[in-house]
Amino acid sequence: MQRLRVRFCRGEEVKFISHLDMMRLWPRAFLRAGIALAYTEGFNPHPRISLAAPLALGITSEAELMDVFCQRQVSPHWFIGAMNQQLPAGIEVREVFQVEVSQPSLTSQVRFAEYNVAVETEKSQTEVESAVGNLLAAEHLPWQHQRDTGPRHYDLRALVDDVWLMEWRQPHCVMGMRLRSDSGGSGRPEQVALALGFSRYPRSMHRTRLILQTN
Repeated sequence: MQRLRVRFCRGEEVKFISHLDMMRLWPRAFLRAGIALAYTEGFNPHPRISLAAPLALGITSEAELMDVFCQRQVSPHWFIGAMNQQLPAGIEVREVFQVEVSQPSLTSQVRFAEYNVAVETEKSQTEVESAVGNLLAAEHLPWQHQRDTGPRHYDLRALVDDVWLMEWRQPHCVMGMRLRSDSGGSGRPEQVALALGFSRYPRSMHRTRLILQTN
């Protein structure tokens, strides 16, 4: 058996495709590409595919990670070409490399996700930088998020590792964000933008990196 780690991008064409639909898409693409997947054991076997961290609707990415278990050895170079011929517009495999089969699950290794978030604002550069400083200086930031099951209350500050101003050109600016993404919680860039005082929903949100545990 072989375990491959795949980095792929998700563009504008597929930013409203759900995580569940993505999990349905991949096995069909592997089948068409002629890649024999390994399956779980038990009464209802499933292909051994795992995505590092679900991508929320409306967000694009250049840093999605997926682990794939193959029944037979596959050349990473061949894998990239074969898969990209079968994937829809907006999804492209960028990098593939082999990892040890015995490594912990990919999901358990994710610690942070980084984003570029473009917003419209009437704030000056000084006001934006001041808002960033105030957020990072806060010990707690009580937050409420409305779900179908009701409101969820939590500390948004605990989900923010870092925020920085990348570009300011009024009336637009681009914020960099490093947000927690693990079993204890995941930061949402649109909520952090709101906490910074941006009243308009972000024009775009793009995931640039997933940071894994290194030991």
